[in-house]
Amino acid sequence: MTDITETDVVVVGGGPGGSTVATLVARQGHRVVLLEKERFPRYQIGESLLPSTVQGICRLLGVSEELEQAGFPVKRGGTFRWGANPEPWTFDFGIAPEFADAAAPAYQVERMKFDQILLDNARRTGVDVREEHTVTDVIEENGRVRGVSCTDADGVRREFRGRYVVDASGNLSRIHSRVGGKRQYSEFFRNLALFGYFTGGKRMPAPTSGNILAVAFSAGWFWYIPLSDELTSVGAVVHREALDRIQGDREQALKELIAECPMIADFLSDAERVTSGPYGEIRVRKDYSYIQEKFSRPGLVLVGDAAGFIDPVFSSGVHLATYGGLLVARSLNTALRTAGESGIDEKKLFEEYEVRYRQEYMRFHEFLVSFYDMHSDEDSYFWKAKKVAGGTASELQSFVTLVGGGSSDERALVDSGSYGGRRDVDEALWSVAQAGANIQVQAATGSTVDEQVPVRDDGLVPSDDGMHWALPATAAA
Repeated sequence: MTDITETDVVVVGGGPGGSTVATLVARQGHRVVLLEKERFPRYQIGESLLPSTVQGICRLLGVSEELEQAGFPVKRGGTFRWGANPEPWTFDFGIAPEFADAAAPAYQVERMKFDQILLDNARRTGVDVREEHTVTDVIEENGRVRGVSCTDADGVRREFRGRYVVDASGNLSRIHSRVGGKRQYSEFFRNLALFGYFTGGKRMPAPTSGNILAVAFSAGWFWYIPLSDELTSVGAVVHREALDRIQGDREQALKELIAECPMIADFLSDAERVTSGPYGEIRVRKDYSYIQEKFSRPGLVLVGDAAGFIDPVFSSGVHLATYGGLLVARSLNTALRTAGESGIDEKKLFEEYEVRYRQEYMRFHEFLVSFYDMHSDEDSYFWKAKKVAGGTASELQSFVTLVGGGSSDERALVDSGSYGGRRDVDEALWSVAQAGANIQVQAATGSTVDEQVPVRDDGLVPSDDGMHWALPATAAA
C-alpha cells in the first residue's frame, strides 16, 4: 500500500529556487512539503552570488545574519581580462544606485554551506523537508497535476498530493517535460565547463580580493572564485570548437588549459589542486543555455534550471533561481487564497511569472551575446548594457545594475526592506502605519511609495506585502 501525504504545495528540489519558493509560501500559512533527492550538505556549482540575491531575496527570507556570520568572502564587484583591452578592468557594484548603500554587496559562497542555510531556514519557517526522496513522476487527474510519486531512502514508494507542484530540481529534472513543450537551446551558447578546486592560489589586492576574476583566452574563458583565504574554485569554459580538448584525461586537460592562460597560470603558480573530499574531483558540466517553451500547466510550474539556464559568465544562475522562486511564490500565494478572493484567474497568475522571468532571462542573453565579442572593449560593453537595460542611468551604471541582477525594476531585489519587515508585524497595524507613510510621501512627492506599473498590457503588479499578485490600481478601480 502506497503512503499518501496531503498538502497544499509540493516543491521538488531543495536548492536556492526550491527553498525560496517553499519558504515564501509556507510563511503565508500554507502547507508545503519539499522533496530533495540528496542528503544535505551536498556539492553544487554556482558559487558566485549577485547583490540582488544577497541584498534582496536573502533579506526577504530572513537569512542575512546567518550569511554574515558564515564568513563568506565579500564580493564587491568583478574583475575581467576580457575583450580588446589587454589589461584587466574592474567594476564595483556600489557604483549602481540600487546597491550603493549595501555594506556587503554580495558573497562568494561554498554552495554546500549556502544551500544548507536556505534549506534549514525553510524548515524553521514550517516547510516539511524530506531529504533522500527521489521523485519519479507526477500524478495527473483529469488533465491536472495533483502531486508526485517518489521513493524514499528505504526504497518505500510514496505519494505527495497537493494543489500545486513546483519543479525546482535543476537541469537534470525528471519531470520538467511534463509541462509540455521542449527546451529551446541557444544556438550561441553551447559550451562545456571543466573545473576543479585549488588551495594556495593568489588573491587580488584589497578591496577587490573577494571579486570574481574572469579571464578570456584562446579556447574560451576561466573563472577564478575565492571561496576562503585558501580555497579557490577554478573553471575553464571552452567554446564548442575546443570541446575535444577536454575529452579523456581531465587532469591533463585542465593543466594544459591553465598553461594557455598566463594570468590564471600566474595566480595558480604556488597552488595545489584539492584531490580529496567533495572538492577533490575535476568535473565537467555542459553549459548549453536553454529555456523551456512552457513554464507551467495546471498544477505544475517550473523554477530555476528546470525552467532555463544561461551562460555563467555573470554568475546569474542563483539570481534567476531565487528571483523565479519569488515570482512563483506570489502566484501560488494568490492562487491559494480563499476561492475568488483575489479576483485573478490561475492562468493569469502563472503567466505573470513567466512573462517577468523570460524578460530577465532574455535581458541577460541579449547582453551576453554582445559580451562575447572579443573585439570590443569595456566601454562598448557598458554602452550595450545601457541599450539592453534602458532607463536614464549612465552606461557604466547600467552595466553594473544589469550584471548585479537589479535591472528588472523588481523592488524586492533592490529594496527588500520595504517588504521584509512586514512578516513579523500584525497585518492590521502594518496597514495603518503604511497608509500613514504613503500619505506623507504622496503629500511630498505627488506619488505613493507602493505605486506599481505592470510590465505588460493587462499585467499584474506585486501586492503591498510583496508576497502576492494584485491588479494595478487603475484596473482595480
